[in-house]
Amino acid sequence: MTESVLLEVLLPFLGTSLGAGCVFFLKSGMNLLIQRALTGFAAGVMVAASIWSLLVPAMEQASDMDRLAFLPSVIGFWLGILFLLVLDRTIPHLHSSGNQPEGPHIRLRRTTMLVLAVTLHNIPEGMAVGIVLSGWISGNGAITEAATLALSIGIAIQNFPEGAIISIPLQGEGMGKGRAFLYGVLSGVAEPVAAMLTIWASGLILPALPYLLSFAAGAMIYVVVEELIPETSAGTHSNLGTLFFAVGFTMMLALDVALG
Repeated sequence: MTESVLLEVLLPFLGTSLGAGCVFFLKSGMNLLIQRALTGFAAGVMVAASIWSLLVPAMEQASDMDRLAFLPSVIGFWLGILFLLVLDRTIPHLHSSGNQPEGPHIRLRRTTMLVLAVTLHNIPEGMAVGIVLSGWISGNGAITEAATLALSIGIAIQNFPEGAIISIPLQGEGMGKGRAFLYGVLSGVAEPVAAMLTIWASGLILPALPYLLSFAAGAMIYVVVEELIPETSAGTHSNLGTLFFAVGFTMMLALDVALG
């Protein structure tokens, strides 16, 4: 594996780790409005990445199907949605803004379930990076090295607030800063693991590349609609989450076009 590929695999994990490091610089818990803004920003980046870095290339890959070029994207998108739905129902987890655990009723610590919630939506992000990198490594002309870098940077940027959102509330619940940082870092481990496994299985992936690109998009959109958007609008009404969603969306759009 070349150094550039390894760097792009690790960039999103680095973003999560740096975000988790915010716990050492903030003396108190994260303000609700700031958390809402960061969540909206992350959602905007994920939606833009799903469209421009995954769904559009998937349709371009299937252009030889003429009017049915949309079909692999639709099928893959729904498979991604259903995949996350199954994970959502089978893995016990707790969202940072809620008090009611989701998934099977298993006795786990609150901190463990918070980390599992973030890990759940780090899996499709890691898969997205791995799938796009697999397409580029194979010499697929529709996927450029710049496009893979744009996706990795975009996900790394949106992972920064995610790392902060998991570590700072843990400190607010009485956990030491070092341990809260460790939990924040661990929540991001799923991304490079998922990316590496995807690249390792690239021989099986490449024939189905349009389906898998849209699969990753569907999984990411599920996370946005099921978790991130509700968190941006929880509690007292505010337009802050919506505005930062637009910031994240346009930033990822610009990044993808500028580097892609």
